[in-house]
Amino acid sequence: MSRKFIAAAAQLGPIAKAEPRSSAVDRMCAMMRTAHARGAALVVFPELALTTFFPRWFMEDQSEVDTWFETEMPNDTVRPLFDLAAELGLGFHLGYAERTPEGAHYNTAILVSPEGAILGKYRKIHLPGHRDNETWRPFQHLEKRYFQKGNLGFPVFDALGGKLGMCICNDRRWPETWRVLGLGGAELVVLGYNTPAHYPPAPEHDHLQYFHNELSVQAGCYQNGLWAVAVAKAGLEEGSELIGGSLIVAPTGEILARSAGSGDEVITAEVDLDRCAEIRANVFNFALHRAPEDYAVITAADPD
Repeated sequence: MSRKFIAAAAQLGPIAKAEPRSSAVDRMCAMMRTAHARGAALVVFPELALTTFFPRWFMEDQSEVDTWFETEMPNDTVRPLFDLAAELGLGFHLGYAERTPEGAHYNTAILVSPEGAILGKYRKIHLPGHRDNETWRPFQHLEKRYFQKGNLGFPVFDALGGKLGMCICNDRRWPETWRVLGLGGAELVVLGYNTPAHYPPAPEHDHLQYFHNELSVQAGCYQNGLWAVAVAKAGLEEGSELIGGSLIVAPTGEILARSAGSGDEVITAEVDLDRCAEIRANVFNFALHRAPEDYAVITAADPD
């Protein structure tokens, strides 16, 4: 049985602060149709794909913060994505801000089947940024203020004839993310990101943002023998330049497709899940070569 299919990365250009969710959904539906026309079985949308990247603003009023969060999924505004997925027989990944019935707030992503049913959910674990209003910054990065640390771990789900995992933005920079997903059997990891080109705490790294994005994803794929589709929200969004560079990476670490611009753009590549064995049966054969007895410091609360 073949486990080959076309995967699509649907990069979004900037979303204005005043732009309604329905506009973003319309744009994503258009890209979903483009992906389907290219034969895609899965389309991956970015982190917080329904709105502008709101953590760049300091807000004290929790009711104002809550306006950026979804209390149910799907809801009436997002329903067209689910209906179109079922119509086209196309699975998708979507990142959004989630507020639970208990009042918890998460940076969340879901995996949706080609029938339009939610197969799995992930909540971002590695939250970057800060909590307080740091007025010296040209823009804020308040994920630690607005989101709670994810509480679902790094689950792996059955989909498209294989095992799929998710992570979100900053998670991709942490090798532990990829290793836990690899140990869980993930053969494809899908993720979205909103990454500013300017990093105020270390501006000397600004010229490395695209390089670090690719380095993180390529290393995660090669060292764990899995595929990845990493997708940006890109462009000049409310005064903050977000990198593009969406990419599809093979288990060998090779980039098979990369976005060319910083606007709405669909890129595709053929994914063959059986190719994971090239790495997993050889260089990174976990059962044969891992030495977990020597890795305890990785999970120690105080590595000193």
